[in-house]
Amino acid sequence: MGGMKRKKKSWKDMTPGQRRVTIVAGVLEFALMLAAQRSISKTPAEQIRGSKVLWRAASFINFFGPVGYFLFGRRRTPERRA
Repeated sequence: MGGMKRKKKSWKDMTPGQRRVTIVAGVLEFALMLAAQRSISKTPAEQIRGSKVLWRAASFINFFGPVGYFLFGRRRTPERRA
């Protein structure tokens, strides 16, 4: 399948809307990473599945690391009922 290679768009090639989406995505990704790092710091090791060090490293992987930590890395504690 030959074909043309798609050139990556540089910042100056983006429309204002594309630039806004890129900035918002970057801010959200950074906020998720910070939230995961803070949670790892404050959560006792016995409430985290696996190693805190590995989850810290994984949280730097785009959206997938922090989302993975929040979905799979924390142990769920049963809710207390009154």
